[in-house]
Amino acid sequence: MDTGTRRKIIETLKQNGPQEAATMAGAFAISAMAVRQHLYVLAEEGLVVAESIAKGVGRPSKLWRLTKAADDFFPQGYAELTAGLMSSVEEAFGEAGLERLIAIRTREQIAVYGKRLAGAKNLKARLTALAKIRTEEGYMADVQRENGAYLLTENHCPICAVAKSCTGLCASELELFQAVLGQGVSVERTEHILAGARRCAYRITPS
Repeated sequence: MDTGTRRKIIETLKQNGPQEAATMAGAFAISAMAVRQHLYVLAEEGLVVAESIAKGVGRPSKLWRLTKAADDFFPQGYAELTAGLMSSVEEAFGEAGLERLIAIRTREQIAVYGKRLAGAKNLKARLTALAKIRTEEGYMADVQRENGAYLLTENHCPICAVAKSCTGLCASELELFQAVLGQGVSVERTEHILAGARRCAYRITPS
C-alpha cells in the first residue's frame, strides 16, 4: 500500500474531522475510488471507520473518521512517563504540591511564548504565532476568523493521557493563552477533547 497516501488520509481526517472519500480525492488529486481503497485497508487495520449520513433524497453519504487507535500516529509527549511523574508528585507533595508544579510550568510557558510573540503587532499576528508554537509542540493548531472573533483550534493533544488525570493542565492552558494574548481579549474554550469532542477549540474575542 502507498504509505504516503495513507499518512495523508490520516492527517487530513485528524486536521479536518470526518470527510467523504470524494472530498479527500479532490484535495489529493487522485480518484475517489483510489481513496476508498486506501480507506478500506485503514479500516481493516482499525484506524478508520465509516458512518452513513442521510442527505435528503438518494443514497446516504459515507463519512470516514479516525478511531482512537490512530492517535498512535501523532506525538503523545511521553504520556506514560509524564503521567507517572505527575502521580508521584501528587503522592509525595499532595494536591497543593501538584498545583504548584503546574503553576511553575505555566509561568515558564508564558515567558517562552511571550518572547516568541513579542514582535506580533496585532491580535491576528499574535494568534498566528501562537498557533505556530502549538503546532511545533504537537497540537496541530490552526486559527480562523469567525463572526468578529477568532477560533483557535487544536486537532491533537499530545498530553491527553496526562490531562485526563490532571485537569489542572487544561485550566492552565486558558491562563497561558490569556496571558500571552493580552488583557484586551477574552478566551473561551468552546470544544474540549476530554469532554468527548474531536478537538479543542478556543474562541478569542476582542474586548
